[in-house]
Amino acid sequence: MRCPKCAGPDDKVIDSRASREATTIRRRRECLSCGHRFTTYEEIEHDALMVVKRDGNREQFCKEKLLNGVRIACQKRPVDAKATEDAVEHIVSQITDGYEREIPSLQIGEFVMDALRGLDDVAYVRFASVYRRFAEATEFVEEVQKLEK
Repeated sequence: MRCPKCAGPDDKVIDSRASREATTIRRRRECLSCGHRFTTYEEIEHDALMVVKRDGNREQFCKEKLLNGVRIACQKRPVDAKATEDAVEHIVSQITDGYEREIPSLQIGEFVMDALRGLDDVAYVRFASVYRRFAEATEFVEEVQKLEK
């Protein structure tokens, strides 16, 4: 691991902690050359999981793309960034526990909707409107009414 300040190749680990779900390890490091302290994260690299899109095309699963989608749904809402990241970690855990090689994009969307329902109603409706591709306003109203129940 190279120091981000001086690019020195040697460092020592000061502290290591596992995340709540034990999916990543946070390491606090100190450069032996300049003394700069920095943080790194380790996570298990899984085999390439492919997402089967609605049109049948396949693309590699990307956690960052999932996180970005959830962040967009929660934009300008009173949702803590940590809660958003925790929700995405939970979704990734569900995906990796239940699927080995391929997962339908529709299933990922359902996992996201379940997570957003618990975070923020407006974020849930925002995501649902894009995910479900409402053709008419009545479909949108029906989804909001389901949420009220």
